[in-house]
Formats: sequence, C-alpha cells, structure tokens
Amino acid sequence: MYKYAGIILAVMFSCVVGPARPSNDDKIPQMTWVNTNILHNPFGPQPVKVLAPHVSSNAPYIPAEEWQSPTAPPRPAPVKPIRTWVSLDNWAEQHGVGKPHLLASQPVTSYAVGSSNGVMILSIGSREATWNGVAIHLGFEPQFIDGQICLYGLDLQKNLEPLLCDPPLTVPPTNGIIVIDPGHGGANVGTHSILDGRFEKEFTLDWARRLAPLLEKEGWHVFLTRSSDTFVTNATRATLAIQQHANLFISLHFNSGAPDKSPAGIETYCVTPAGMPSTLTRGYADPWAAIYPNNAFDVQNVQLAVRVHAALLHVSGEEDRGVCRARFMDVLHGQPCPAVLIEGGYLSNPREARQIEDAEFRQKLAQAVADALRFKPETENQKVEVGGQSTEAGTSKPNVGGQGAELGGQKPETFLLESVTNKMKWP
Repeated sequence: MYKYAGIILAVMFSCVVGPARPSNDDKIPQMTWVNTNILHNPFGPQPVKVLAPHVSSNAPYIPAEEWQSPTAPPRPAPVKPIRTWVSLDNWAEQHGVGKPHLLASQPVTSYAVGSSNGVMILSIGSREATWNGVAIHLGFEPQFIDGQICLYGLDLQKNLEPLLCDPPLTVPPTNGIIVIDPGHGGANVGTHSILDGRFEKEFTLDWARRLAPLLEKEGWHVFLTRSSDTFVTNATRATLAIQQHANLFISLHFNSGAPDKSPAGIETYCVTPAGMPSTLTRGYADPWAAIYPNNAFDVQNVQLAVRVHAALLHVSGEEDRGVCRARFMDVLHGQPCPAVLIEGGYLSNPREARQIEDAEFRQKLAQAVADALRFKPETENQKVEVGGQSTEAGTSKPNVGGQGAELGGQKPETFLLESVTNKMKWP
C-alpha cells in the first residue's frame, strides 16, 4: 500500500521536464511527513541522508492576497517594446557594438556580434544562441529579410541589449539581501530519483542549506523560504522577498524527463518578457500579452541568469541546456527583484541522479551559485574565482568591427575562443 501511495504522490507533484508545478500548488493542504526519505522500494537498501547544517528560516506564513505589498521596492521604469523586425547591422551601428560577422554558412548560417561585454553568436532560423559560450534561447528565430540579417525587436531589447550594451548587473556593495528558495516541501514532494525514489524536496533543501553560509561569508543577508520539510505557497515565497526588500531571488530545483531517462543537463529560467513566446510551456497556456510584476526586471533577470548559469556549468561539467524563459513558474511572477529558477540536473537520468544524491556534488552546486554572486568592484585586471579557479576578466576590449573574415585582426574561431575563455568579463 505504502509503495503505491508513494508513487502516486511523486507523480502528482513531479517536475516533469521543468520545475515546480504552477498555481495548483497553492491549493495543496498542509501535511506533515514523518520520514522524508521514504523509498519506493522499502525492501531495498536505505541510503544515508547527508544534510548540511540547519539554517534558520525567516519565512512566516503570509496570505496570498498580501503578496503584492505596498512595501515592495521601486521597479525599473518600463521601456516601450519594439514589435517589428530590425536590421542587426543597423542596430549594431546605432548601439556602438561590432558589425555582425559571418562565422559559417553550413550547416546553418551563423553570425557573431560583439562588444567589450562579450560575444553573441546567432544562427538564421534558430532560437538557440550563445553568449560567451553559454546557451541562451531567443524568443524568435533570426531571419533574412530583404537581404539583411534581422532580429525581432523584443529579442534585441530583452536579450542582446542587456548583455552586449548595458552595464553588468550590480548589487549593493555591502549588506545585500537575497532570498534562496528550496523548491517544493511538505506535501509538494517534487519529482523523485530514478535510483531509489528519494524526493526532490530533500535535495533542494540540502542545496539551500549549503549555499546559505557560503553567501553569508560574502556579506549577503540570506533568507530561506523554508528551512525544513514544510509546505510553502508560491505567494508566500514571493511575499518574503517583498517584505525583506530582497536584492535577488533564486529558486533551486532539480528536473525530470520521466519516463525518458535520456534528458540531462542544467537549465536556468527567468520570466518570459511580455510579447514573447516561452522556451518551455509543459502544455500550460502561454499568454504572450501577460505582464507580471517581475517583468519589470527583464533586463536584470537575463543578466543574473547567464551569470549563475555559466558558474554552474563551469563547476558541474554538465550539459548546457541554456538560459530559458517560462510563464508557468508562478514562484517568479511576483518577485520584486531580479529572480531566476535553477534546474540543477535530472533526477530521471541515472547518471545525474547519482551525482545529485552525492553530497559533495550538491556542495559544488552551492559553491557555484555563491561564486556567481560574488560581486566586487571592477578593476582593469579583475579576477573572478569560479570553483576555486581564477579567471582573468576585463583585460581587453576586443574589436569585433574589423573587415573581411577576421575579427579584430584574428580569424573568427581564434577570436571567439580567446574572447569567451580569457578576455571577456565573466560570465
């Protein structure tokens, strides 16, 4: 009986190819679990639970109707959206970035456009792009229109401008406030490990507990949305960030592609900008016209996402599934600050599940996020430590506006390799 009850619950609250369930979570009644390490195979060997030290939570229960409190900090002024196709050459000239350069004609036509911030590689007819070697999903496929490379205006505003043109993401030099959200909890168990049935909620909480002291060492004031196996509504998770005047919000999850065991890798999500299609919908409605409070931070969201995503890839060595956009992740909708949701690997993939169940790997994930959130004043030869390694950044401002098949006097492949791995500001 207990065996099948566990299976039914795991399916009900699964993260199938995505993070936490949408708003239906708020309707789940409060439940107390005696043992959060119940296995689907009670006769098999019981794994040893390795948890980081307990971290206190500052997340009181707050009614959902209060989550958009008047105490919310001011939001960035909205920018009028561009809903037309724009010549990439003209846009690059107007914004003082390098002229687009052809990288390849086969199998797909690809171009690179760069600035002192980094290099974006775009492919005609594909929503998949890369920013300094990190995958990022566009809203629309670049097109050839009247013989010119064209991008949809919203992609220029919400993806290229924040990364190529805008100053990097900044936070207060001291006393920054961050809310870390261990996904799921209580009756909302999340997905489960293909190896032994352990629930996602256990691993996200352990990840958060390991991350909190690392951030505190860097000067952050850290608040957890939960510090034990308790159910917390998505509205309460958002309200905590509002009440604490958070500078950043990060939600921690693990993924599932069940019954398919093959999907693997790391994804980082932020809310889809209004007017753009989402990267992932999981079958839920994707209203392009929807505007959420967190859309006020579209620019900062993508800057935070690429920073965290790059650090996680560097430390874990896992497959890059990209910086993505989604609307069904309710926990991000009302956040009053830059906010992202991380999918740290697939519990439905045997190899990745084995890693996720390893406390040492979860410590690496925690260290990666802490590394990404180490904001220091920039210097001419700034060095950023990632996973214990030092990467020199800001040592040059490459010219991507040269002539012919070369970028700044170098062959394209040489330029891109050096720019992405050595010369560009990390990430």
